[in-house]
Amino acid sequence: MEFNLKTGMTATVEKIVEDKDTALSFGSGGVKVFATPMMIGIMENAALKAVDHALPQGFATVGSSLDVKHLAATPVGMKVKATAELLEISGKKLTFKLEAYDEVEKIGEGIHERYIIDLNKFLQKTSSKGNI
Repeated sequence: MEFNLKTGMTATVEKIVEDKDTALSFGSGGVKVFATPMMIGIMENAALKAVDHALPQGFATVGSSLDVKHLAATPVGMKVKATAELLEISGKKLTFKLEAYDEVEKIGEGIHERYIIDLNKFLQKTSSKGNI
């Protein structure tokens, strides 16, 4: 199947850091700053938003690999944004460049891979795990 994707597609996701987004609340650390898993979540969401809208009905993407560095801490109340850019298309494998910033500096960067899936086939295969 032909997909309507092109390298260079981008998306940005923004959010204000809340108490529930901190390492302390998330359980990933003992400090009340933006948690690494939350940063990764908005980065991955940006990658999804960069391409999923361009896929045909019945198709989606799922994350398969992530190589991310958390470079700086962000306090509660500050806005963060994550941007994803589609760098490479290799069959159904999509490779993204990820960056995250707060209002002062770059806080994260990395590479993320997603795969295009046929949603019905994917869900059928996944649900069959419960029938073992």
